[in-house]
Amino acid sequence: MDFTPPPIEDGFTAEKLFNQGFSYTYDDVIFLPHYIDFPAEAVDLSSRISRNVPLSVPFVASPMDTVSESAMGAAMASLGAIAIIHSNISPATQAAVIRSAKSRRVPILSHPVFLPPSAYIDSLDDFADSPFILVTESGNSKSKLLGYVSKEDYTNQSDKSLKVRDYMAPSTPVTVPWSHDLKEIDKVLEEKKANFVGLVKDNEMVDVVTKDDVEKVKGYPKLAGPGSVGADGEWMVGAAIGTREQDKERLEHLVKAGVNVVILDSSQGNSSYQLEMIKYVKKVYPELDVVGGNVVTIYQAENLIQAGVDGLRVGMGSGSICTTQEVCAVGRGQATAVYKVGSIAYKSGVPVIADGGISNSGHIVKALSLGASTVMMGSFLAGSNEAPGAYEYQNGQRVKKYRGMGSLEAMTKGSDQRYLGDTAKLKIAQGVVGAVKDKGSVLKFLPYTMQAVKQGFQDIGANSLQSAHDLLRSKVLRLEVRTGAAQVEGGIHGLISYEKKYF
Repeated sequence: MDFTPPPIEDGFTAEKLFNQGFSYTYDDVIFLPHYIDFPAEAVDLSSRISRNVPLSVPFVASPMDTVSESAMGAAMASLGAIAIIHSNISPATQAAVIRSAKSRRVPILSHPVFLPPSAYIDSLDDFADSPFILVTESGNSKSKLLGYVSKEDYTNQSDKSLKVRDYMAPSTPVTVPWSHDLKEIDKVLEEKKANFVGLVKDNEMVDVVTKDDVEKVKGYPKLAGPGSVGADGEWMVGAAIGTREQDKERLEHLVKAGVNVVILDSSQGNSSYQLEMIKYVKKVYPELDVVGGNVVTIYQAENLIQAGVDGLRVGMGSGSICTTQEVCAVGRGQATAVYKVGSIAYKSGVPVIADGGISNSGHIVKALSLGASTVMMGSFLAGSNEAPGAYEYQNGQRVKKYRGMGSLEAMTKGSDQRYLGDTAKLKIAQGVVGAVKDKGSVLKFLPYTMQAVKQGFQDIGANSLQSAHDLLRSKVLRLEVRTGAAQVEGGIHGLISYEKKYF
Protein backbone atom coordinates (compact mmCIF):
# COMPACT_ATOMS: atom_id res chain seq x y z
CA MET A 1 0.00 0.00 0.00
CA ASP A 2 1.30 3.46 -0.94
CA PHE A 3 1.40 5.77 2.08
CA THR A 4 2.84 8.68 0.09
CA PRO A 5 0.83 11.72 1.11
CA PRO A 6 -1.11 13.39 -1.71
CA PRO A 7 0.34 16.61 -3.08
CA ILE A 8 -0.81 19.65 -1.17
CA GLU A 9 -3.07 21.86 -3.26
CA ASP A 10 -2.55 25.53 -2.45
CA GLY A 11 -5.78 27.42 -3.10
CA PHE A 12 -8.27 26.82 -5.89
CA THR A 13 -8.27 27.51 -9.59
CA ALA A 14 -10.92 30.01 -10.65
CA GLU A 15 -12.64 27.28 -12.65
CA LYS A 16 -13.01 25.09 -9.57
CA LEU A 17 -13.90 27.91 -7.19
CA PHE A 18 -16.65 29.42 -9.34
CA ASN A 19 -18.30 26.09 -10.22
CA GLN A 20 -19.45 25.15 -6.73
CA GLY A 21 -22.88 26.76 -6.91
CA PHE A 22 -22.08 29.83 -4.80
CA SER A 23 -22.56 33.45 -5.87
CA TYR A 24 -19.43 35.31 -4.77
CA THR A 25 -18.87 39.03 -4.38
CA TYR A 26 -15.44 40.65 -4.55
CA ASP A 27 -15.11 40.60 -0.76
CA ASP A 28 -15.84 36.86 -0.67
CA VAL A 29 -12.68 35.91 -2.58
CA ILE A 30 -8.98 36.63 -2.25
CA PHE A 31 -6.06 35.99 -4.61
CA LEU A 32 -3.00 34.15 -3.37
CA PRO A 33 0.31 35.94 -4.08
CA HIS A 34 2.46 34.69 -6.94
CA TYR A 35 6.04 35.54 -8.07
CA ILE A 36 7.42 39.07 -8.53
CA ASP A 37 10.19 39.80 -11.04
CA PHE A 38 9.27 43.35 -12.12
CA PRO A 39 8.61 46.73 -10.44
CA ALA A 40 5.05 48.02 -9.99
CA GLU A 41 5.82 50.89 -12.39
CA ALA A 42 6.32 48.30 -15.16
CA VAL A 43 2.70 47.10 -14.93
CA ASP A 44 0.82 47.99 -18.13
CA LEU A 45 -2.93 48.32 -17.56
CA SER A 46 -3.84 49.56 -21.03
CA SER A 47 -6.98 47.89 -22.26
CA ARG A 48 -10.12 48.25 -24.37
CA ILE A 49 -13.67 49.17 -23.44
CA SER A 50 -14.84 47.56 -26.69
CA ARG A 51 -13.28 45.87 -29.71
CA ASN A 52 -12.02 49.06 -31.33
CA VAL A 53 -11.84 51.62 -28.51
CA PRO A 54 -8.53 51.43 -26.61
CA LEU A 55 -7.85 52.99 -23.20
CA SER A 56 -4.56 53.50 -21.40
CA VAL A 57 -6.40 53.36 -18.05
CA PRO A 58 -9.12 50.68 -17.56
CA PHE A 59 -11.60 52.96 -15.78
CA VAL A 60 -15.09 53.87 -17.02
CA ALA A 61 -17.45 56.43 -15.45
CA SER A 62 -20.97 55.03 -15.21
CA PRO A 63 -23.83 56.54 -17.26
CA MET A 64 -25.65 57.96 -14.23
CA ASP A 65 -27.08 61.45 -13.93
CA THR A 66 -25.17 62.08 -10.70
CA VAL A 67 -21.86 60.86 -12.17
CA SER A 68 -21.25 61.46 -15.88
CA GLU A 69 -21.75 64.72 -17.74
CA SER A 70 -19.32 66.99 -19.60
CA ALA A 71 -16.89 67.73 -16.74
CA MET A 72 -16.50 64.02 -15.97
CA GLY A 73 -16.15 63.29 -19.69
CA ALA A 74 -13.22 65.68 -20.12
CA ALA A 75 -11.52 64.66 -16.86
CA MET A 76 -11.73 60.90 -17.46
CA ALA A 77 -10.45 61.26 -21.03
CA SER A 78 -7.51 63.35 -19.83
CA LEU A 79 -6.53 60.49 -17.52
CA GLY A 80 -6.62 57.93 -20.32
CA ALA A 81 -10.00 56.57 -19.21
CA ILE A 82 -13.52 57.30 -20.50
CA ALA A 83 -16.92 58.47 -19.27
CA ILE A 84 -20.29 57.31 -20.59
CA ILE A 85 -22.77 60.21 -20.73
CA HIS A 86 -26.15 59.26 -19.26
CA SER A 87 -29.38 59.39 -21.28
CA ASN A 88 -31.66 60.84 -18.60
CA ILE A 89 -31.79 64.03 -20.68
CA SER A 90 -33.13 64.93 -24.10
CA PRO A 91 -31.21 63.67 -27.16
CA ALA A 92 -30.19 67.22 -28.08
CA THR A 93 -28.90 67.91 -24.56
CA GLN A 94 -26.99 64.62 -24.41
CA ALA A 95 -25.35 65.46 -27.74
CA ALA A 96 -24.47 68.94 -26.44
CA VAL A 97 -22.84 67.41 -23.35
CA ILE A 98 -20.71 65.20 -25.59
CA ARG A 99 -19.68 68.14 -27.78
CA SER A 100 -18.78 70.14 -24.69
CA ALA A 101 -16.53 67.39 -23.31
CA LYS A 102 -14.85 66.87 -26.69
CA SER A 103 -14.34 70.55 -27.52
CA ARG A 104 -11.15 71.00 -25.49
CA ARG A 105 -7.92 69.18 -24.66
CA VAL A 106 -7.77 70.15 -21.00
CA PRO A 107 -9.37 68.34 -18.02
CA ILE A 108 -11.18 71.48 -16.88
CA LEU A 109 -14.63 72.84 -17.68
CA SER A 110 -15.81 76.18 -16.35
CA HIS A 111 -19.00 76.68 -18.40
CA PRO A 112 -18.45 80.39 -19.17
CA VAL A 113 -21.33 82.85 -18.97
CA PHE A 114 -21.94 85.25 -21.87
CA LEU A 115 -23.73 88.61 -21.82
CA PRO A 116 -24.18 91.44 -24.35
CA PRO A 117 -22.72 94.86 -23.43
CA SER A 118 -26.21 96.25 -22.78
CA ALA A 119 -26.98 93.70 -20.04
CA TYR A 120 -26.99 94.17 -16.28
CA ILE A 121 -25.47 91.86 -13.67
CA ASP A 122 -27.94 91.51 -10.81
CA SER A 123 -25.85 89.47 -8.38
CA LEU A 124 -22.87 87.13 -8.06
CA ASP A 125 -25.28 84.30 -8.90
CA ASP A 126 -25.15 85.50 -12.52
CA PHE A 127 -21.56 84.24 -12.70
CA ALA A 128 -22.72 80.68 -11.91
CA ASP A 129 -19.56 78.59 -11.41
CA SER A 130 -17.40 80.74 -13.69
CA PRO A 131 -14.94 83.37 -12.40
CA PHE A 132 -15.72 85.59 -15.41
CA ILE A 133 -18.60 86.81 -17.51
CA LEU A 134 -17.55 87.17 -21.13
CA VAL A 135 -19.02 90.12 -23.01
CA THR A 136 -19.82 89.53 -26.68
CA GLU A 137 -21.74 91.58 -29.23
CA SER A 138 -24.89 89.44 -29.07
CA GLY A 139 -24.37 87.78 -25.72
CA ASN A 140 -23.59 84.30 -26.99
CA SER A 141 -20.44 82.28 -27.61
CA LYS A 142 -20.46 82.69 -31.39
CA SER A 143 -20.37 86.47 -31.62
CA LYS A 144 -17.40 88.84 -31.39
CA LEU A 145 -15.66 88.99 -28.02
CA LEU A 146 -15.53 92.54 -26.64
CA GLY A 147 -14.21 92.10 -23.11
CA TYR A 148 -14.98 90.51 -19.77
CA VAL A 149 -16.13 91.17 -16.22
CA SER A 150 -14.48 89.30 -13.38
CA LYS A 151 -16.17 88.59 -10.06
CA GLU A 152 -13.68 90.96 -8.49
CA ASP A 153 -14.60 93.73 -10.98
CA TYR A 154 -18.28 93.30 -10.14
CA THR A 155 -17.73 93.16 -6.39
CA ASN A 156 -15.64 96.35 -6.45
CA GLN A 157 -18.18 98.18 -8.60
CA SER A 158 -20.12 100.49 -6.30
CA ASP A 159 -22.91 101.29 -8.77
CA LYS A 160 -24.53 97.95 -9.58
CA SER A 161 -27.12 99.63 -11.85
CA LEU A 162 -24.56 100.22 -14.62
CA LYS A 163 -24.55 98.15 -17.78
CA VAL A 164 -21.64 95.76 -18.21
CA ARG A 165 -20.21 97.92 -21.05
CA ASP A 166 -19.59 100.67 -18.50
CA TYR A 167 -17.15 98.71 -16.36
CA MET A 168 -16.01 95.64 -18.28
CA ALA A 169 -12.29 95.16 -18.83
CA PRO A 170 -11.78 96.88 -22.21
CA SER A 171 -8.94 94.71 -23.44
CA THR A 172 -9.84 91.62 -25.40
CA PRO A 173 -8.94 88.45 -23.45
CA VAL A 174 -6.15 86.24 -24.72
CA THR A 175 -7.47 83.32 -26.77
CA VAL A 176 -5.89 80.06 -27.93
CA PRO A 177 -7.10 77.18 -30.12
CA TRP A 178 -9.28 74.59 -28.33
CA SER A 179 -6.64 71.91 -28.96
CA HIS A 180 -4.05 73.53 -26.68
CA ASP A 181 -3.12 71.31 -23.75
CA LEU A 182 -2.32 72.50 -20.21
CA LYS A 183 1.40 72.85 -20.90
CA GLU A 184 0.78 75.07 -23.92
CA ILE A 185 -1.82 77.13 -22.07
CA ASP A 186 0.54 77.58 -19.11
CA LYS A 187 3.19 78.91 -21.49
CA VAL A 188 0.76 81.42 -23.04
CA LEU A 189 -0.39 82.62 -19.61
CA GLU A 190 3.22 83.27 -18.62
CA GLU A 191 4.13 85.01 -21.88
CA LYS A 192 1.02 87.23 -21.93
CA LYS A 193 1.00 87.82 -18.16
CA ALA A 194 -2.71 86.94 -18.30
CA ASN A 195 -5.02 85.59 -15.61
CA PHE A 196 -6.95 83.42 -18.05
CA VAL A 197 -7.23 82.39 -21.69
CA GLY A 198 -10.25 81.66 -23.81
CA LEU A 199 -10.47 78.42 -25.82
CA VAL A 200 -11.74 78.97 -29.35
CA LYS A 201 -13.10 76.36 -31.75
CA ASP A 202 -14.66 77.20 -35.13
CA ASN A 203 -14.83 80.90 -34.13
CA GLU A 204 -16.73 80.01 -30.98
CA MET A 205 -15.52 80.57 -27.43
CA VAL A 206 -16.00 77.14 -25.86
CA ASP A 207 -14.45 77.76 -22.44
CA VAL A 208 -11.97 79.73 -20.36
CA VAL A 209 -9.00 78.36 -18.40
CA THR A 210 -7.67 80.43 -15.51
CA LYS A 211 -4.15 80.57 -14.15
CA ASP A 212 -5.52 79.22 -10.85
CA ASP A 213 -6.99 76.23 -12.72
CA VAL A 214 -3.64 75.45 -14.31
CA GLU A 215 -1.73 75.77 -11.03
CA LYS A 216 -4.23 73.49 -9.28
CA VAL A 217 -3.91 70.73 -11.90
CA LYS A 218 -0.11 71.07 -11.87
CA GLY A 219 -0.28 70.14 -8.19
CA TYR A 220 -2.02 66.85 -8.94
CA PRO A 221 -0.13 63.63 -9.81
CA LYS A 222 1.28 63.82 -13.31
CA LEU A 223 -1.12 62.61 -15.98
CA ALA A 224 0.16 59.48 -17.71
CA GLY A 225 0.28 59.89 -21.47
CA PRO A 226 -1.81 62.00 -23.81
CA GLY A 227 -5.19 60.81 -22.54
CA SER A 228 -7.96 59.08 -24.48
CA VAL A 229 -7.88 60.75 -27.90
CA GLY A 230 -9.91 59.53 -30.87
CA ALA A 231 -9.17 59.55 -34.58
CA ASP A 232 -10.73 63.03 -34.78
CA GLY A 233 -8.07 64.41 -32.41
CA GLU A 234 -10.66 65.04 -29.69
CA TRP A 235 -11.25 63.44 -26.30
CA MET A 236 -13.04 60.10 -26.50
CA VAL A 237 -16.48 60.14 -24.90
CA GLY A 238 -19.14 57.44 -24.78
CA ALA A 239 -22.90 57.63 -24.34
CA ALA A 240 -25.79 55.48 -23.15
CA ILE A 241 -28.95 54.86 -25.14
CA GLY A 242 -32.02 52.72 -24.62
CA THR A 243 -33.59 50.09 -26.84
CA ARG A 244 -36.82 51.82 -27.86
CA GLU A 245 -37.68 53.11 -31.32
CA GLN A 246 -37.08 56.74 -30.25
CA ASP A 247 -33.53 55.81 -29.27
CA LYS A 248 -32.67 55.48 -32.95
CA GLU A 249 -33.24 59.23 -33.28
CA ARG A 250 -31.18 59.80 -30.10
CA LEU A 251 -28.37 57.74 -31.62
CA GLU A 252 -28.36 59.94 -34.72
CA HIS A 253 -27.82 63.01 -32.53
CA LEU A 254 -24.97 61.29 -30.70
CA VAL A 255 -23.20 60.17 -33.86
CA LYS A 256 -23.33 63.72 -35.23
CA ALA A 257 -21.83 64.93 -31.93
CA GLY A 258 -18.87 62.56 -32.41
CA VAL A 259 -19.63 59.87 -29.82
CA ASN A 260 -16.89 57.21 -29.74
CA VAL A 261 -18.83 54.27 -28.28
CA VAL A 262 -22.44 53.63 -27.26
CA ILE A 263 -23.72 51.45 -24.45
CA LEU A 264 -27.19 49.93 -24.56
CA ASP A 265 -28.38 50.78 -21.07
CA SER A 266 -30.57 48.05 -19.60
CA SER A 267 -30.57 46.28 -16.25
CA GLN A 268 -31.34 42.99 -18.04
CA GLY A 269 -29.79 43.03 -21.50
CA ASN A 270 -30.88 39.64 -22.77
CA SER A 271 -34.06 40.83 -24.45
CA SER A 272 -35.51 40.93 -27.93
CA TYR A 273 -35.41 44.76 -27.72
CA GLN A 274 -31.67 44.80 -27.20
CA LEU A 275 -30.89 42.14 -29.79
CA GLU A 276 -32.79 44.16 -32.38
CA MET A 277 -31.06 47.41 -31.38
CA ILE A 278 -27.61 45.80 -31.60
CA LYS A 279 -28.33 44.65 -35.14
CA TYR A 280 -29.71 48.09 -36.05
CA VAL A 281 -26.64 49.94 -34.75
CA LYS A 282 -24.21 47.61 -36.54
CA LYS A 283 -26.16 47.92 -39.79
CA VAL A 284 -26.65 51.70 -39.83
CA TYR A 285 -23.38 52.71 -38.11
CA PRO A 286 -20.97 49.82 -38.81
CA GLU A 287 -17.93 51.87 -37.69
CA LEU A 288 -19.45 52.61 -34.25
CA ASP A 289 -18.74 50.20 -31.38
CA VAL A 290 -21.80 49.11 -29.38
CA VAL A 291 -21.64 47.60 -25.90
CA GLY A 292 -24.48 45.34 -24.77
CA GLY A 293 -25.76 44.45 -21.32
CA ASN A 294 -26.21 44.22 -18.54
CA VAL A 295 -25.57 40.48 -18.30
CA VAL A 296 -24.37 38.11 -15.59
CA THR A 297 -24.60 34.66 -17.21
CA ILE A 298 -22.90 32.82 -20.05
CA TYR A 299 -26.27 32.29 -21.73
CA GLN A 300 -27.06 36.00 -21.74
CA ALA A 301 -23.59 36.85 -23.01
CA GLU A 302 -23.70 34.34 -25.87
CA ASN A 303 -26.95 35.81 -27.19
CA LEU A 304 -25.52 39.32 -27.31
CA ILE A 305 -22.22 38.15 -28.81
CA GLN A 306 -24.10 36.36 -31.59
CA ALA A 307 -26.06 39.56 -32.24
CA GLY A 308 -22.78 41.42 -32.87
CA VAL A 309 -21.84 43.37 -29.72
CA ASP A 310 -18.36 44.89 -29.45
CA GLY A 311 -18.33 44.75 -25.66
CA LEU A 312 -20.32 43.40 -22.70
CA ARG A 313 -21.34 45.19 -19.53
CA VAL A 314 -21.53 42.82 -16.56
CA GLY A 315 -23.44 43.33 -13.34
CA MET A 316 -26.95 43.08 -11.94
CA GLY A 317 -27.81 44.46 -8.54
CA SER A 318 -24.23 44.88 -7.29
CA GLY A 319 -24.11 48.69 -7.16
CA SER A 320 -24.26 50.46 -3.80
CA ILE A 321 -27.55 52.18 -4.69
CA CYS A 322 -29.08 49.27 -6.64
CA THR A 323 -31.85 47.13 -5.10
CA THR A 324 -32.58 44.83 -8.06
CA GLN A 325 -31.49 41.65 -6.26
CA GLU A 326 -33.59 42.57 -3.23
CA VAL A 327 -36.69 43.69 -5.15
CA CYS A 328 -36.66 41.21 -8.02
CA ALA A 329 -34.71 38.27 -6.56
CA VAL A 330 -32.60 38.20 -9.74
CA GLY A 331 -28.89 38.86 -10.23
CA ARG A 332 -25.56 37.40 -9.29
CA GLY A 333 -22.58 38.09 -7.04
CA GLN A 334 -20.26 40.32 -9.04
CA ALA A 335 -17.09 38.23 -8.75
CA THR A 336 -18.90 35.17 -10.09
CA ALA A 337 -20.63 37.19 -12.82
CA VAL A 338 -17.38 38.73 -14.10
CA TYR A 339 -15.58 35.40 -14.17
CA LYS A 340 -18.41 33.51 -15.88
CA VAL A 341 -19.06 36.11 -18.60
CA GLY A 342 -15.35 36.75 -19.09
CA SER A 343 -14.70 33.05 -19.58
CA ILE A 344 -16.91 32.99 -22.68
CA ALA A 345 -16.45 36.56 -23.99
CA TYR A 346 -12.67 36.31 -24.46
CA LYS A 347 -13.11 33.46 -26.93
CA SER A 348 -14.86 35.90 -29.26
CA GLY A 349 -12.50 38.79 -28.53
CA VAL A 350 -15.26 40.75 -26.77
CA PRO A 351 -14.04 42.95 -23.87
CA VAL A 352 -15.94 42.83 -20.57
CA ILE A 353 -16.84 45.85 -18.44
CA ALA A 354 -17.24 44.96 -14.75
CA ASP A 355 -20.07 47.29 -13.74
CA GLY A 356 -20.77 47.85 -10.04
CA GLY A 357 -19.53 46.71 -6.66
CA ILE A 358 -16.31 48.77 -6.75
CA SER A 359 -15.56 50.31 -3.35
CA ASN A 360 -11.76 50.22 -3.29
CA SER A 361 -8.65 49.49 -5.35
CA GLY A 362 -8.68 45.84 -4.24
CA HIS A 363 -12.06 45.34 -5.89
CA ILE A 364 -10.60 46.75 -9.13
CA VAL A 365 -7.69 44.29 -8.96
CA LYS A 366 -10.14 41.42 -8.49
CA ALA A 367 -12.47 42.52 -11.29
CA LEU A 368 -9.67 42.95 -13.82
CA SER A 369 -7.90 39.73 -12.81
CA LEU A 370 -11.11 37.70 -13.04
CA GLY A 371 -11.51 38.53 -16.72
CA ALA A 372 -12.75 42.11 -17.04
CA SER A 373 -11.04 44.53 -19.42
CA THR A 374 -12.34 47.62 -17.64
CA VAL A 375 -14.24 48.54 -14.48
CA MET A 376 -17.26 50.83 -14.51
CA MET A 377 -17.67 52.99 -11.41
CA GLY A 378 -20.54 55.03 -10.02
CA SER A 379 -20.26 55.67 -6.28
CA PHE A 380 -16.45 55.58 -6.52
CA LEU A 381 -16.59 58.74 -8.69
CA ALA A 382 -19.75 60.35 -7.31
CA GLY A 383 -19.04 63.17 -4.89
CA SER A 384 -16.01 64.29 -6.89
CA ASN A 385 -15.62 67.84 -8.19
CA GLU A 386 -16.37 66.59 -11.70
CA ALA A 387 -19.65 64.83 -10.80
CA PRO A 388 -22.84 66.81 -11.54
CA GLY A 389 -24.62 68.59 -8.72
CA ALA A 390 -23.83 71.03 -5.94
CA TYR A 391 -22.18 70.23 -2.64
CA GLU A 392 -24.20 70.48 0.54
CA TYR A 393 -23.58 69.67 4.19
CA GLN A 394 -25.06 66.74 6.12
CA ASN A 395 -24.09 66.18 9.74
CA GLY A 396 -21.04 68.36 9.26
CA GLN A 397 -19.83 66.49 6.16
CA ARG A 398 -19.59 67.99 2.68
CA VAL A 399 -21.54 65.71 0.35
CA LYS A 400 -23.14 65.42 -3.08
CA LYS A 401 -26.32 63.63 -4.03
CA TYR A 402 -25.91 60.18 -5.55
CA ARG A 403 -28.88 58.21 -6.82
CA GLY A 404 -29.51 54.95 -8.58
CA MET A 405 -30.98 55.12 -12.06
CA GLY A 406 -33.59 52.68 -10.75
CA SER A 407 -34.71 55.08 -8.02
CA LEU A 408 -38.16 56.59 -8.43
CA GLU A 409 -36.57 60.06 -8.51
CA ALA A 410 -34.43 59.12 -11.52
CA MET A 411 -37.25 57.19 -13.18
CA THR A 412 -39.38 60.33 -13.35
CA LYS A 413 -36.65 61.77 -15.60
CA GLY A 414 -36.83 58.85 -18.02
CA SER A 415 -34.56 56.11 -16.70
CA ASP A 416 -37.52 53.72 -16.20
CA GLN A 417 -36.85 52.59 -19.78
CA ARG A 418 -33.64 50.99 -18.50
CA TYR A 419 -35.76 48.66 -16.37
CA LEU A 420 -38.32 48.05 -19.14
CA GLY A 421 -40.81 49.95 -17.02
CA ASP A 422 -41.50 52.95 -19.24
CA THR A 423 -44.83 51.49 -20.40
CA ALA A 424 -45.88 50.13 -17.00
CA LYS A 425 -48.72 51.78 -15.09
CA LEU A 426 -46.99 51.20 -11.74
CA LYS A 427 -43.35 52.16 -11.27
CA ILE A 428 -41.33 49.85 -9.03
CA ALA A 429 -38.07 51.26 -7.67
CA GLN A 430 -34.89 49.22 -8.14
CA GLY A 431 -32.61 51.82 -6.60
CA VAL A 432 -32.34 54.47 -3.90
CA VAL A 433 -31.30 58.10 -3.49
CA GLY A 434 -28.42 58.86 -1.15
CA ALA A 435 -25.34 61.02 -0.70
CA VAL A 436 -21.59 60.48 -0.85
CA LYS A 437 -18.90 62.55 0.79
CA ASP A 438 -16.72 65.03 -1.06
CA LYS A 439 -13.81 63.21 -2.71
CA GLY A 440 -12.09 66.15 -4.38
CA SER A 441 -11.03 65.90 -8.01
CA VAL A 442 -10.79 62.63 -9.94
CA LEU A 443 -7.60 64.12 -11.39
CA LYS A 444 -6.08 63.73 -7.93
CA PHE A 445 -7.45 60.48 -6.50
CA LEU A 446 -7.65 58.25 -9.60
CA PRO A 447 -3.86 58.31 -10.22
CA TYR A 448 -3.37 57.05 -6.65
CA THR A 449 -6.01 54.38 -7.25
CA MET A 450 -4.20 53.37 -10.42
CA GLN A 451 -0.91 53.00 -8.54
CA ALA A 452 -2.59 50.80 -5.92
CA VAL A 453 -3.99 48.58 -8.68
CA LYS A 454 -0.53 48.24 -10.19
CA GLN A 455 0.84 47.10 -6.84
CA GLY A 456 -1.94 44.52 -6.61
CA PHE A 457 -1.02 43.19 -10.04
CA GLN A 458 2.61 43.04 -8.99
CA ASP A 459 1.69 40.87 -5.99
CA ILE A 460 -0.08 38.33 -8.20
CA GLY A 461 2.81 38.32 -10.66
CA ALA A 462 0.96 39.94 -13.57
CA ASN A 463 2.65 42.78 -15.46
CA SER A 464 -0.40 43.48 -17.67
CA LEU A 465 -4.12 42.75 -17.96
CA GLN A 466 -3.43 40.07 -20.53
CA SER A 467 -0.84 38.52 -18.23
CA ALA A 468 -3.38 38.36 -15.37
CA HIS A 469 -5.97 36.74 -17.63
CA ASP A 470 -3.40 34.21 -18.89
CA LEU A 471 -2.35 33.32 -15.33
CA LEU A 472 -6.00 32.83 -14.36
CA ARG A 473 -6.90 30.64 -17.36
CA SER A 474 -3.70 28.60 -17.15
CA LYS A 475 -4.63 27.78 -13.54
CA VAL A 476 -1.45 29.34 -12.15
CA LEU A 477 -3.32 32.11 -10.34
CA ARG A 478 -5.06 30.71 -7.27
CA LEU A 479 -7.92 31.95 -5.10
CA GLU A 480 -9.66 31.12 -1.87
CA VAL A 481 -12.98 32.01 -0.27
CA ARG A 482 -12.73 34.25 2.78
CA THR A 483 -14.76 33.52 5.88
CA GLY A 484 -16.47 36.37 7.68
CA ALA A 485 -13.66 36.36 10.24
CA ALA A 486 -11.04 36.45 7.48
CA GLN A 487 -12.73 39.49 5.95
CA VAL A 488 -12.66 41.25 9.31
CA GLU A 489 -9.01 40.32 9.79
CA GLY A 490 -8.15 41.53 6.28
CA GLY A 491 -9.49 44.99 7.07
CA ILE A 492 -8.67 47.56 9.72
CA HIS A 493 -9.41 46.08 13.15
CA GLY A 494 -8.44 46.11 16.80
CA LEU A 495 -8.00 49.89 17.03
CA ILE A 496 -9.81 52.35 19.26
CA SER A 497 -9.57 55.00 16.56
CA TYR A 498 -7.77 55.56 13.28
CA GLU A 499 -7.51 57.93 10.35
CA LYS A 500 -8.01 56.29 6.99
CA LYS A 501 -5.86 58.02 4.36
CA TYR A 502 -4.41 56.51 1.21
CA PHE A 503 -2.95 59.71 -0.30
